[in-house]
Amino acid sequence: MTGAPLGVGPGVRADEAGFTLVEVMVSLLIFGMLAAAGVAILSLSVRAQQTTGAKFDDVSALNRTLALMSGDLGQATMRAARDEGGTVQPAFTGTSDGQMRFVRAGWSNIDAAPRASLQKVAYRVEGGVLQRIAYPMVDGAAPLPATALLTNVDRVSARYRFKGAWSDRWDGSQGAPLPEAVELSIARKGGQGYRAMMLIGTGYAPPPVPGAANAAP
Repeated sequence: MTGAPLGVGPGVRADEAGFTLVEVMVSLLIFGMLAAAGVAILSLSVRAQQTTGAKFDDVSALNRTLALMSGDLGQATMRAARDEGGTVQPAFTGTSDGQMRFVRAGWSNIDAAPRASLQKVAYRVEGGVLQRIAYPMVDGAAPLPATALLTNVDRVSARYRFKGAWSDRWDGSQGAPLPEAVELSIARKGGQGYRAMMLIGTGYAPPPVPGAANAAP
């Protein structure tokens, strides 16, 4: 009398008894590879989304900065101002590294505060951050805390136009209180550069030109 194969009951073929250990291990390996691939794709997608969001935020900050500077410069006036010590300063001063100080008109007064519509403002780069400094009064007042406008700034260069000529500084000794325009070049950390020309006292600037910070004049 011949018995049934070991582990197989009557009426059950040997090839229907279940998965072997090798088959289970192969299945688990394939599942693990698919799961790892899924996690990698999801992680890559999240990082790409974060990078894109950060880039959009940076571009928005740049556009806001240039719009604010253009608005300030477009409303610059010939009004001279006094510093905290009472010394009279030129209506507009500017250096080759983009530091500017001037008095602008059109300062909105929503709360009807007892002040003029003129405002003294300044721009500077400190610690890789482009800052705007406002003063509560045109004459003799200490500045308010600086407002950070743009981060990751490597360097800023500026030149000032008057009667068809460019100068790397302005202090009012060139024959007029205000220059006609300023060309501002901003180099960001990472290599990206922008250049914008802004009219002073008469209008507003065109949008920035990407990658033109080192372009020839």
